[in-house]
Amino acid sequence: MKNYRGSTDSKQNKKYYFNKKKYCLFCKDKVKLIDYKNYRILQKFTLETGKIMPGRVSGVCGYHQKQLTKAIKRARHMALLKFVEPKRD
Repeated sequence: MKNYRGSTDSKQNKKYYFNKKKYCLFCKDKVKLIDYKNYRILQKFTLETGKIMPGRVSGVCGYHQKQLTKAIKRARHMALLKFVEPKRD
């Protein structure tokens, strides 16, 4: 069946993309408590601008996302992580 633009039905032209399911890194390793002193892991969950990655982007579950944000904020106050990266020219 042709639609008003002259092309065939959109269901025939659709391509399906399957995203890889995101999993919680901390649940996989069976981590119960995220420590703020382990700053190398915390750096993976911060963006270059200094923002904390949301759970839907990083794939972390809600339970560990809450712990992760607290740990990142504590590490910032203890000067283990930077609040904001310096601007590059």
